Amino acid sequence: MQSHNYEGLELSTVILIKAAEKRGILVDILDRENNFIRLKKASKIEYVKQATKTSLDSYIVPLIMENKEVTKLVLRENAINVPMGIKVKTIEEAFKYCHQFDGRDLVIKPNTTNFGLGVVILKELQCETNYRTALETAFNHDDSVLIEEFISGKEYRFLIIGKKVVAILHRIPANVMGDGIHTFEELVAEKNKNPLRGTGYVKPLEKIKLEHPEIDFLKAQKKSINDIPPKGETVFLRENSNISTGGDSIDFTDDIMEAYKAIAVHAAKAVGAKICGVDMIIQDISRKPDAQNYSIIELNFNPALHIHNYPYVGQNRHVEENVLNLLGF
Repeated sequence: MQSHNYEGLELSTVILIKAAEKRGILVDILDRENNFIRLKKASKIEYVKQATKTSLDSYIVPLIMENKEVTKLVLRENAINVPMGIKVKTIEEAFKYCHQFDGRDLVIKPNTTNFGLGVVILKELQCETNYRTALETAFNHDDSVLIEEFISGKEYRFLIIGKKVVAILHRIPANVMGDGIHTFEELVAEKNKNPLRGTGYVKPLEKIKLEHPEIDFLKAQKKSINDIPPKGETVFLRENSNISTGGDSIDFTDDIMEAYKAIAVHAAKAVGAKICGVDMIIQDISRKPDAQNYSIIELNFNPALHIHNYPYVGQNRHVEENVLNLLGF
């Protein structure tokens, strides 16, 4: 069996390499920094980048998913619920539409974002206060920005590999629980000591940061990093629930009804994706899906595997095995 040095590799890539080696597949690390590997067994060769970028998806597929406006158009044409919204090219253009959004909850995000970068959620929008700052944040990541209605409910990540859902996570925004003794800053530092947390996707969970987004979110709750939350009180530090920003993950694979799984598979098929992360907001998982109960807010062309193998709560779904199966090993 091969023996690899995994230093510097993302955890999803490490998981895939270890599973491949167990199957007797020869693994070459071609570019460690870019997590680019080659899998060989007999005459079969496959190239894989970042664990889920493979030859199975044609070049146009990630381009569709990367463009949020195109994704929404394709999904809407396939009778799949998506948030209503508009795309703007400048802050000035955005302000022309501002008052039609007054008092509403919005999501402002770059048109080509991934991993939650540049995404800002505004509650009860007031045009002259935080609207411009949110737009500036989004425009730092792209030259066009989406302004969408905020969909209430809980967010779930469906992992599609092939033609089926192989895992589902409910993602909870970065948070701490008060003990009545320590400040928010101290509680974050303590939670970050968990060996499951790291930076750069080399650990199952990302460390929680206390930077402008978290500080501003606390401020909106009339709290500061030096405050001491009461014992037993869970306080969220962000609105968005991305694992990449310190969120927690809870496995829900066995708790979501098949009707929602079918929608997720249909969404991936609509854009032609063989491997896809479907982010779906569901208000009540005990109710059958309808126009009011769910919405797909994003498709992800490079979904992480490790979050489904090492959830904060729940069981290992061994999703890397599905990738190898799909590749024909």
